[in-house]
Amino acid sequence: MKEEQENSNAPATAKDRKFVEALSRGLDVLRAFSQGAVVMGNQDIARITGLPKPTVSRMTYTLTKLGYLSYSTQLEKYQLDSGVLALGYAYVSNLRVRQLAKPYLDEFARTTNTSVGLTCRDRLSMIYVENCRPSETTSLRMDVGVRLPLATTAAGRAYLAAMKDEERGHVMDAIKARNPEAWPELEASLQKSFAEYEKHGFCLSLGDWDRNVNAAGVPLHLQDGSLMVLTCGAPSYLVSEEKVQNQLAHQLAMLARDIERLGV
Repeated sequence: MKEEQENSNAPATAKDRKFVEALSRGLDVLRAFSQGAVVMGNQDIARITGLPKPTVSRMTYTLTKLGYLSYSTQLEKYQLDSGVLALGYAYVSNLRVRQLAKPYLDEFARTTNTSVGLTCRDRLSMIYVENCRPSETTSLRMDVGVRLPLATTAAGRAYLAAMKDEERGHVMDAIKARNPEAWPELEASLQKSFAEYEKHGFCLSLGDWDRNVNAAGVPLHLQDGSLMVLTCGAPSYLVSEEKVQNQLAHQLAMLARDIERLGV
């Protein structure tokens, strides 16, 4: 499915005279590399984005000239270049909440022996912009830039739970369109998470995303009106479902309120 159709924030381009379709398509080409492949040819990108192959060829040529893609003559394929890294680094390094929250995340990770992250949404994914974990812990490594699905992770569920009803409905429709066969089960689990959030202020993923991982997520409301999510998790052999539900999730909710009081 074309990526644009999965973005609840995508404007009605046919009615929006300010919307630059060519720029949107170029960004769709770059986003295609977030699907997991390191190198891709024009045909691969066309399949992922739904764009015509001649359009993709023009976009990859232009993005290569601008330094956002590089081309391997040996493989006859493209990969992301340093221009993309520069943009991503500029965003992360200037993210004030990340800078202020890091000492709190480090301490939480150390005292709970869990992996603790700060995430934001991109379409139907949550992306790590910070992750802290005890130095002696080697499992559940979530580096900056790692993507998580919205519907099955604690981070994604917490984000959806904290959204306004109308916007959440658009995103839910996009999830349904992407997962039609699994939707009844996904919807039931999401509604359970929303009720959980209303009652406790957090959402859980107890083996739902990865059967060996238990995690909690709590929305973080920033002063500029934007929304992020704090999440903590660990392998199930280290942290039981009961501990996440009855202890860690509540501690994470208190951590979120402490960070919000910093005025970020």
